Amino acid sequence: MTRRLVASLAAVGLAVGLLSATSVADASTSTGTNRNLVQVASSDPQFSTLVQLVTSAGLASTLSSGNYTVFAPTNAAFAKLPAGTVESLLKPENKSTLTKVLTYHVVAGKWDADALMQLVRKGNGSAELSTVSGGKLWVVMNGQRNLVVKDEKGMWSEISTYDVMQSNGVIHVVTSVLMPR
Repeated sequence: MTRRLVASLAAVGLAVGLLSATSVADASTSTGTNRNLVQVASSDPQFSTLVQLVTSAGLASTLSSGNYTVFAPTNAAFAKLPAGTVESLLKPENKSTLTKVLTYHVVAGKWDADALMQLVRKGNGSAELSTVSGGKLWVVMNGQRNLVVKDEKGMWSEISTYDVMQSNGVIHVVTSVLMPR
């Protein structure tokens, strides 16, 4: 009896926690959303660093319209960078570098996971994407339904959440910050 009560309370607590959480993962299950890429990222605490940087670079209005695919690094991804990197990017004299790094994570058009996988298959295992910054990203398959992204520095990032569809694009959550040359 006591075990059942504890198990039931735990299940209710878990359900309440899941229902009350607002995150990018929640947004990926909704269809026909009216929220844009910036609004969704702003609503999820795991993207607070990204949102701070986008705002500092003056890109919020740009990314609020048009159709884009964003490979969005989480706070944990930014924490992997050398100490002081984020603070340095926020300095006014580094705004052009910040803009280049951020727009390197953005590709024109809505590229969901299925479309990316088709590109990879067409490219015999690799797809080259042109970023808004003018750089290149490479997407490759890592298993049957898993994609990874390689940046111009040769570093790899996993996509941890796919297809967060928004009114003006799609977000793919990445585990590392992608770096241009």
